[in-house]
Amino acid sequence: MSDRILLQGIQFYGYHGVYEEERRLGQRFLVDVELRLDLTGAEDWDDVSLSVDYSQVHAAVLEVGTRQQFKLLETLAARIASTLLERFPIQRVTVRATKPAPPLPGTLTGVSVEVTRP
Repeated sequence: MSDRILLQGIQFYGYHGVYEEERRLGQRFLVDVELRLDLTGAEDWDDVSLSVDYSQVHAAVLEVGTRQQFKLLETLAARIASTLLERFPIQRVTVRATKPAPPLPGTLTGVSVEVTRP
């Protein structure tokens, strides 16, 4: 399947992390989503019902990221992926979850986990 819908740089404030301070104080997260599906009908008929409504995908990512709490970035990414597969007519999804300011010594631009399902 070569058709893709990409939502990039979805930002939210969440309470995820291994350390208790991360779960108590929270921090900013970034999520990129790649949806794989057949867009032929949508492009032929110019009809959103034959595609995926980006606003609903965005809302689902925010729902998981802000209403749930996980210790691992891996779990956050996987939970977003499974939620999107359950709610939308997609064949495959890739989710990259990034913690821009992880509690690590030194300087880095972030830590990311990427999962692809199924």
